[in-house]
Amino acid sequence: MEENQATNPFPAIEKKWQKRWEENKVFKVKLDESRPKYYALEMFPYPSGYLHMGHVRNYSIGDAYARYKRMSGFNVLYPMGYDAFGLPAENAAIKNKANPKEWTLKNIEGQKKQQKLLGLSYDWSREIRTCLPDYYRWNQWIFIKMFEKGLAYRKKGLINWCPDCQTVLANEQVEDGKCWRCKSQVEQKPLEQWYLKIKSYAEELLSELDNLDNWPERVKIMQRNWIGKSHGTTIDFKIVNEDGSDTGKTISTFTTRPDTAFGITYLVLAVEHPLVTELTKGTDYEKSIKDFVSEVKKKSIIERTAEGKEKTGVFLGKYFINPINGRKCPLWAADYALMDYGTGAVMAVPTHDQRDFEFAKKYNLPLIVVISPDSYELNPDKMARAYIEEGTLVNSGKFNGMNNVEAMEEISKFLEEKRFGKKTTTYKLRDWLISRQRYWGTPIPMIYCDNCGIVPEKEENLPVLLPEDVEFTGEGNPIETSLKFRHVICPICERDARRETDTMDTFFDSSWYFFRYCDPENKKEMIDKKLADYWMPVDQYIGGIEHAILHLLYSRFFTKVMRDMKLTNVSEPFARLLCQGMVCKDGAKMSKSLGNVVDPGSIIENYGADTARLFMLFAALPEKELEWSDQGVQGAFRFINRVFRLVENTEVISLNELSEKAEATLENKDRSLIGKTHKTIKKVSAFIDEFAFSLAIGAIMEFVNDIYKYREGKINEQVYGYAIKNLALLLCPFTPHLSEEMWERIGMNKNHKQFISTASWPEYDETKIDEAAEAAEKLIEDVRRDITHIIELTKKSPEKITMFISDDWKFEFFAMLKEKMKETYDVKTLISEFMKSDMKKYGTEISKSIPQFIKNPAKLPAIVLSEKIEFEALTDNKENLEKLFGCKIEIIKASQSKEAKAKQATPGKPAILIS
Repeated sequence: MEENQATNPFPAIEKKWQKRWEENKVFKVKLDESRPKYYALEMFPYPSGYLHMGHVRNYSIGDAYARYKRMSGFNVLYPMGYDAFGLPAENAAIKNKANPKEWTLKNIEGQKKQQKLLGLSYDWSREIRTCLPDYYRWNQWIFIKMFEKGLAYRKKGLINWCPDCQTVLANEQVEDGKCWRCKSQVEQKPLEQWYLKIKSYAEELLSELDNLDNWPERVKIMQRNWIGKSHGTTIDFKIVNEDGSDTGKTISTFTTRPDTAFGITYLVLAVEHPLVTELTKGTDYEKSIKDFVSEVKKKSIIERTAEGKEKTGVFLGKYFINPINGRKCPLWAADYALMDYGTGAVMAVPTHDQRDFEFAKKYNLPLIVVISPDSYELNPDKMARAYIEEGTLVNSGKFNGMNNVEAMEEISKFLEEKRFGKKTTTYKLRDWLISRQRYWGTPIPMIYCDNCGIVPEKEENLPVLLPEDVEFTGEGNPIETSLKFRHVICPICERDARRETDTMDTFFDSSWYFFRYCDPENKKEMIDKKLADYWMPVDQYIGGIEHAILHLLYSRFFTKVMRDMKLTNVSEPFARLLCQGMVCKDGAKMSKSLGNVVDPGSIIENYGADTARLFMLFAALPEKELEWSDQGVQGAFRFINRVFRLVENTEVISLNELSEKAEATLENKDRSLIGKTHKTIKKVSAFIDEFAFSLAIGAIMEFVNDIYKYREGKINEQVYGYAIKNLALLLCPFTPHLSEEMWERIGMNKNHKQFISTASWPEYDETKIDEAAEAAEKLIEDVRRDITHIIELTKKSPEKITMFISDDWKFEFFAMLKEKMKETYDVKTLISEFMKSDMKKYGTEISKSIPQFIKNPAKLPAIVLSEKIEFEALTDNKENLEKLFGCKIEIIKASQSKEAKAKQATPGKPAILIS
């Protein structure tokens, strides 16, 4: 950390530019239909009160791209806000007797301060905080609209309950049977809750994934699997008593395997299915069923359905008739059947499903083979596992002999024709449970009236504010303790009524916040449609892969609902999605528990924000994991210092444009630097477009090396100024403070744009890329390296160095050979062609050379110059080389020398004689 001590100028420089940006409102944006818009956005953070390196990486990626697009002429919307409701604030209130609102707002201010230290180009005037009434009133407004359209409804159902968080969890928030937030074991319990009909949009959510060409494929796969579309058949079964008499009841099941219908030997119901209690009431089975149901309800859904877990069940004392063959089979209740999936009933074919096989073996239930392999015969009495491969149907009536896959359609048609069932499409996706028995969230704006039923609050009374006269005991819902909040007058009949005390899932807040950024101060409506149509969709969205299902699926659902309410014209919220990789240290994700966390504040304090940003963007491509490296940070800091030194002496920098006449008289090294400037602009632009920031920065680093090499000799002030100006522009997305300081020091802020942040991105000119000039510069560098190597080998100080430029005919030969090798690598063919040309007189040398070049084409120079250009390039650099090696240098054309060494010279590699 030597370089970052008292001599570090960057903290002061960064503060200066951050202050100027803020005072001049440089990044404030408004609707401008004369320019193309670009909406860049990172997933907004939960305000924990501090930044971690994952945040720094996320914001560095977003800011670099937003700055690039802004400089490229786009009207860029790049906002920031805070996903401010949630359990941590409430838990802090319980633990510390703190006010959740005060705790949250304090954290926001702390986090915002750190974000500003990074120099992010947000339009802070659009900041939103979801915990404030001016935001959550619109949560309530759209909820009421959903209720009016039948998309929000209340029902009693089995819910996921987190005993530690004391709240309900959506299915998506249960991970391996545990709460996604606190990792406590989730329990099942019945409760009346509010749901959103996301399942009504299942087909559209699924089919429109195909249109999201700029989303990572793995995210789309995760959403497809979660939506879980299945084509199959629903079969209806008549329930009978043991003696075969009709009970008057039927049960339906959905199956994707109608080909196995003849092999059904039992059927299981979910313990929550009303028929379980109804069919056993007053029978000898009633008590055992009650006990079984009680035990199963203690298990989580994961425990009940996970592979490898032993499944349990109990006979209900009833049977059903398989309509396809008339067989009477036993009816059971089992833990692995779930009421919320399908019909709550599962048909069992134990010979062709492993779970059914294990259950049948455990409870001694019958097995019937209906699919037989072609090479051997299955004996159900001797089977050790289910046969789950393709085969030929047996014991399947008129379908015997058919391939089982081909028979699926025929059996489905047969079931429909006989009215035993029908073809059906189902989805695994469940409606979204949004009720939470917590305080710190949006109050659900519904009222319960004994006279009018469930009614919404009047729109003019929104927002329904969170009560402040509550007690945080850690048990139950704190809102329940506010009698003033609970007691309300019915908005219809004006009688006493009760207000809903549940709050909304915080994912509700984040499912539309990107719309609010378009019109954050609108007090009359959720969003002005004109502004929504101008800014939406988000052109580039950036966030973690962990949000692939929850947040991203809910946001897509909300956007479609808002479209159907005529609030927007877009159907998809995010045109392009980037899921950045984790930040790791010592091979593991940074975590307080692992003790491998690096504080961004200390990095910014010691090295500056530009160093932190540069390291984050250079160390790995955005979608890859990034391994933290102290050496890498120091390397980034050294590079920034190296760049900064280029503008310490601005007297050698001229911003005057080169005239055509002056350009025509430039030396090779000048034309080379101009060419490399344009080549770098081209490379960096292409890399940023592809989000290959590390490659873009690498190209800039090479360019800085080129500038330093250029400075070693005589400097053309206009050429040097041109390179420095473009270097500052190219660095701006990555190190904006450094770029602003460079811009000011070279005087660009006086004669041109006041801020480099609003300057135009440089455009490359292909005609300015002088490959010959670059090749001439490379020749000088190669000669310098070769001379140094010879001196090191001989260990003698030279008195004179003679360089021989290759014969002119060799340049012609090399150029012709490179062209001919594009068509063939056949040695005989190539030699033959040269023997037919004017080169025949050099046949001996050509015949020896061609096989060597075919074996190793890299020996041919990338660009073949000419005898004249090589001679001029070396002559122009003669004085510098003499100073470098401290001796006289002579440059001779091989054609004009009788020295034996001269014959060894080839294009791009002069022969060197040291005496």
